[in-house]
Amino acid sequence: MKVPYEATGTLIDAIGTESFPQTLSDALRQITPFDYTVVFGYLGQARPLDLFDDFPRSKRKVFVEDYQEGPYLLDPFYLVCETDFVPGLHRIRDLAPDRFFQGEYYRSYYARTGLAEEIGFVIRLPDGATVVVSAMRAEKAFSAKDIRQLNEFWPVVQATCKRHWNDLATHFGSGEGSSTGDDLYQSVALAFTNFGQGVLTPRERQVVEYTLKGHSADAVGRILEISPGTVRIHRRNVYSKLQIRSQGELFSKFIDALVSGGHSSLSL
Repeated sequence: MKVPYEATGTLIDAIGTESFPQTLSDALRQITPFDYTVVFGYLGQARPLDLFDDFPRSKRKVFVEDYQEGPYLLDPFYLVCETDFVPGLHRIRDLAPDRFFQGEYYRSYYARTGLAEEIGFVIRLPDGATVVVSAMRAEKAFSAKDIRQLNEFWPVVQATCKRHWNDLATHFGSGEGSSTGDDLYQSVALAFTNFGQGVLTPRERQVVEYTLKGHSADAVGRILEISPGTVRIHRRNVYSKLQIRSQGELFSKFIDALVSGGHSSLSL
């Protein structure tokens, strides 16, 4: 399918209006069908802004509300925004760490979405903000042809989104979507560094962070420049100190600590 030129004109006309995100979603669906669209805005470690979604009410709690409470910190699309990324269309499986689909973020949160695949246009905006326009399929993954055709539309997506959300950075820290309070914002910003403070060593907290993000022991070892065996020893020590037996319990403690204010809140 060729780039929808008529839809492009309609999309350009919608810049600056409330209908822009829906018009963008409609244009993408003219290229290839998918089930859901969600547009999140990111700025540093602040709570993401739900700029648009078309989830049914039954699914919105998992996809948006639960996600904003902390799991986004482990989302490959969020994590790529914190790097010197290449803007464009990305598959989540290409961004994810080597053990992402065996990791606890996937098993405890992402698997609940029931998605076959998620892809996203990642657009860099002024003042450090980023927009991710995600297209999601519940039944089957996107084909190579789908990705190629969507990539042909990337210049339009990038240009129109940059115009429409040019001042997105100013929306963080105010308004209903940005935070439920200063305590939550601070807890998100310090979540990984404060988790287990007073109980875990700084190195153990680093191992927890990369483990929860979906990295294998080998990958964590390469990142921290230690051996995989040492990584496994740190993991065992973490489990012992936190009196837990599984990565699932570790994930739950991390989310509980985040929601309670970013400190350990560990009952030992």
